Amino acid sequence: MSDSSLNLSPIINAMQAPIRRYAERIRELAGTNALTLVLFGSIAASSFEPRRHTARSVLVLQAVDLDMLRQFAKDGAKLGKAMIAAPLIMTPEYIDASVDVFPLEFIEIQQRHFCVFGPDHFEGLSFEHTHVRLQCERELKTLLISMRQALLSAAGHEKLFKTIEADVADRLMRTLRGLLWLHEKKEGQSALHTIEEVEISTKHAFPGLRDVIQETGNHGWAEFQSLYNEIDVLRKLVDAW
Repeated sequence: MSDSSLNLSPIINAMQAPIRRYAERIRELAGTNALTLVLFGSIAASSFEPRRHTARSVLVLQAVDLDMLRQFAKDGAKLGKAMIAAPLIMTPEYIDASVDVFPLEFIEIQQRHFCVFGPDHFEGLSFEHTHVRLQCERELKTLLISMRQALLSAAGHEKLFKTIEADVADRLMRTLRGLLWLHEKKEGQSALHTIEEVEISTKHAFPGLRDVIQETGNHGWAEFQSLYNEIDVLRKLVDAW
């Protein structure tokens, strides 16, 4: 397979060779069953930093092949060192049948993505307002439960708060972009810009959300409380929509 059959131009230079090997390995193992490889998130934007981020992707197969996936799993350590996460595995049928169940995940992909090879299965997706609102509500309530459980599991070791907050932040950003989608702001934005737009749309300030996306900021008990309380505010707002 030649490089000309792969769309690598949107990728930063440091990641082009690893992504090329990744795509070639997929086609070697899956052959014509591999319909599309999509990169999404920071790797599809100018915000990707190899020392901090991992490249996220979706592999669309004509049919799920567990034997092939088992073989591909052997490359996991090598891909991890190359800052490439395991792909989400989908089929066209799965995508079409799941937009009502996982709208936030599909919105996240749709907003910032490009195809390394194959047709685009995400650009034309449409979502129902009710489905997006319900998942936003469910995600915010789940985050609050997760934070309470994580606080108990930390067993007083407050150094773990940074890890807890980082995990919450990754999951929360997808929900915040969903909230903006509900306010007819459907273009993907950076994390900071997303928070700014949420503040404008909800007429609330969220300093805790700003702190949690800053790696150099404090991540102690005060920040944990602030983040929890702000997620609860968002939960109440979504409940009322």
